[in-house]
Amino acid sequence: MPPPADIVKVAIEWPGAFPKLMEIDQKKPLSSIIKEVCDGWSLGNHENFALQHADTTNFYITEKNRNEIKNGAILRLTTSPAQTAQQLHERIQSSSMDAKLEALKDLATSSRDITFAQEFINLDGISLLTQMVESGTDFGDMLSFTLTAFVELMDHGIVSWDTFSVAFIKKIASYVNKSSMDVAVLQRSLAILESMVLNSHDLYQKVAQEITIGQLIPHLQGNDQDIQTYAVAVINALFLKAPEEKRQEMANILAQKQLRSIILSHVIRSNRSINSEMAHQLYVHQVLTFNLLEDRMMTKMDPQDQAQRDIIFELRRIAFDVECEPNNSGSIEKRKSMYTRDYKKLGFMNHVNPAVDFTQIPPGMLALDNMLYFAKHHQDAYIRIVLENSSREDKHECPFGRSSIELTKMLCEILKVGELPSETCHDFHPMFFTHDRSFEEFFCSCIQLLNKTWKEMRATSEDFNKVMQVVREQIMRALNTKPNSLDQFKTKLQNLSYTEILKLRQSERMNQEDFQSPPIVELREKIQPEIMELIKQQRLNRLCEGTCFRKISSRRRQDKFWYCRLSPNHKVLHYGDLEESPQGEVPHDSLQDKLPVADIKAVVTGKDCPHMKEKGALKQNKEVQELAFSVLYESDEYLNFIAPDKHEYCVWTDGLNALLGKEMSSELSKTDLDTLLNMEMKLRLLDLENIQIPEAPPPIPKEPSNYDFVYDCN
Repeated sequence: MPPPADIVKVAIEWPGAFPKLMEIDQKKPLSSIIKEVCDGWSLGNHENFALQHADTTNFYITEKNRNEIKNGAILRLTTSPAQTAQQLHERIQSSSMDAKLEALKDLATSSRDITFAQEFINLDGISLLTQMVESGTDFGDMLSFTLTAFVELMDHGIVSWDTFSVAFIKKIASYVNKSSMDVAVLQRSLAILESMVLNSHDLYQKVAQEITIGQLIPHLQGNDQDIQTYAVAVINALFLKAPEEKRQEMANILAQKQLRSIILSHVIRSNRSINSEMAHQLYVHQVLTFNLLEDRMMTKMDPQDQAQRDIIFELRRIAFDVECEPNNSGSIEKRKSMYTRDYKKLGFMNHVNPAVDFTQIPPGMLALDNMLYFAKHHQDAYIRIVLENSSREDKHECPFGRSSIELTKMLCEILKVGELPSETCHDFHPMFFTHDRSFEEFFCSCIQLLNKTWKEMRATSEDFNKVMQVVREQIMRALNTKPNSLDQFKTKLQNLSYTEILKLRQSERMNQEDFQSPPIVELREKIQPEIMELIKQQRLNRLCEGTCFRKISSRRRQDKFWYCRLSPNHKVLHYGDLEESPQGEVPHDSLQDKLPVADIKAVVTGKDCPHMKEKGALKQNKEVQELAFSVLYESDEYLNFIAPDKHEYCVWTDGLNALLGKEMSSELSKTDLDTLLNMEMKLRLLDLENIQIPEAPPPIPKEPSNYDFVYDCN
């Protein structure tokens, strides 16, 4: 007979005694279970004891989390969190330096547990730690453990960041400003500053007064990538929380300090590989930099503004090398006619008043800025494009003005200008760190590509949208190769001619071709179950290998991980917390927690997940929601996941649905099914190449009038 669902078999340790095997009844109050354990070892005052997991976490067991105890778990009887917090509170005030150091070390470890953290904070522990920091008497390991404990306690979100004094901020900032500082202290100090800036508007202003970009940049020039990551994170936080009117000013300071070239030489082009957290911070910096363009992108041109109209006059002057005519030269009608002719040659839609073309937002004035930059910094290419198209009479001219406006709008969509950075994305492009005016240079390469593609397609004005679709595809394919420089990007574009795009499309279409004749459809239907079974086995094999998932907090990004994998017999999910990201597979025996597949009731995704409904999760953006899924295994118990990327999300949701006997409906399954099915179809139809397969089977002939032709065996 299997044990009742509410009974859990565990081992309980106590220092100096043999472990005790016992059954825990989950219906009983936790206090009575602790009393029973204490009585077994003849220990009085059971209210001073508690149970905790005997693993690397040492987390306390409470009424809230007791349902997480699994069969076979090893627990430890220990002092209660309130008593432990009281003891540590006293020990960290010891006059003995050695005793104080050991106490701070224990505090840094214990503070990871929210149960202990709550008790320590109730004793005004945060204030005690901040006073220790402000006093300036601690240094080295002692200061490092103090700051580590502070970071862990604050990470639980129990205490508001708004409560800290200027003296504390000054002290933390001083650790960052010192040229020689313990690495651990520097890391914690940068993490604290980032959290202060991100979580409190008042603290942002105070931190901004204490720390300057110039003081953060030297930390980027070192060899420690963790320090570099924290430094970029603080710069990004200051950038993100700066008032809109100050962001451009801050961008100018970053340019003066040559932040871009320092990141390029000391991070992107260093000999070390870039870890995922640094890649995320570089992505955030890239997004924040491009978001500076939003103001111009959403600004309409004022047709009455002479300064703005002068930019259009300058485009005309550079293209046709004409001097500004004096006001009395020729009649007004003659000058208007000449302007209209030139504006038509420049490819504006409104030949009389081209300023009207820039009233569409997006791209607004940003398009005009790009055109002027191209005309001034790539003058030969600009003049060649304009004159080449203005002299054509065969209706195949490429309108430079209209093209530039639509291209600028497209580039803003591709780079998501104006959108907040994703919490999980790390898709940065090295080439955008190679030039101070990278967006403008990006535009210049793309407008020349557009003109080239227009000619290759022999397009007319009716084909404008088709050309823009091809150009978008060319740009996206080139960006996906992650070129290291703008020159490499140009080379990629040169190789992606319209002919090459047609070949790629044809190749992809061949791979995805769907034959519609009844015999082929019938064959596909016969093969499809075999292919789906193959995909199912692949998904389950991937679940058996397991995946490392990051724990994401709305308060600050953390390098906290947990791992989950399916047992080889497909009956149990093994999972557990990790101290760091693993280099390979994590063995089953190192994962403490188990979830029988038979107990899984449902799989929910996206905004239906419990961790996406919590208050803190509302701050997460849409991309995090798209990677979230949860496993319901009891009436109200969930195992919550946030996949590292879309591929892993599809693999896990497919695998879990397959375990439950449900349909695998992810985008990846559809893609895999199409790919494998079409490949299998082509292999089976290989012998029938160039043979016309009839739509319907041939008719059965009529019966003959006699069967005299049949051989009589008798």
